[in-house]
Amino acid sequence: MYFYQPSQGHGLPHDPLNAIIGPRPIGWIASQDAVGHTNLAPYSFFNCFNYRPPIIGFASSGWKDSVRNIVETKEFVWNLATRELAQAMNETSASLPQGEDEFVFAGLTKADSVLVKVPRVAESPVNFECRLSQCIQLTAADGTAIDSWLVLGEVVGIHIAQSLLEDGIYQTAKANPVLRAGGPSAYYSISEDHRFDLVRPDARRG
Repeated sequence: MYFYQPSQGHGLPHDPLNAIIGPRPIGWIASQDAVGHTNLAPYSFFNCFNYRPPIIGFASSGWKDSVRNIVETKEFVWNLATRELAQAMNETSASLPQGEDEFVFAGLTKADSVLVKVPRVAESPVNFECRLSQCIQLTAADGTAIDSWLVLGEVVGIHIAQSLLEDGIYQTAKANPVLRAGGPSAYYSISEDHRFDLVRPDARRG
């Protein structure tokens, strides 16, 4: 077994943490400031954390525009990044001057949301309209504050392309989501060929 202490460095060509905790869904987050300037950025530290009410969240290394906008307006939209939108999603990771619009830069269309003022990515087949529930600065085990921020939001509205619903069941693989993996450029997609099903064991057994 290869062992290392993260505080002492990993001693490998690339930090394996992102590859081990992966592939990870992408937090493609749309936000806007109080005067309406929009921002769109992908975050690889993203997931869903609660069912009812639905809570999703992403972590930002540094106080970036997305975090500032969301804290300011209390709203954001998550957009599903698909294989077809992968290049555009990657374009929105560019460090643009403040005020320059990533929607425009990546050639994406803004669509009005229903319950929040932040626009959705029209080309994305799934969008979650969210309201900020918590913004938490992360700390190390010894309590030292880290320049990373966990943004949690309640999903108040969900848009799903009808083509992804079969008999009312959402088809994960059909959406062809893009997932972040290890290394500086690795991504994966999902195939129905790799699906398998497990039924939860009955806890009352025995």
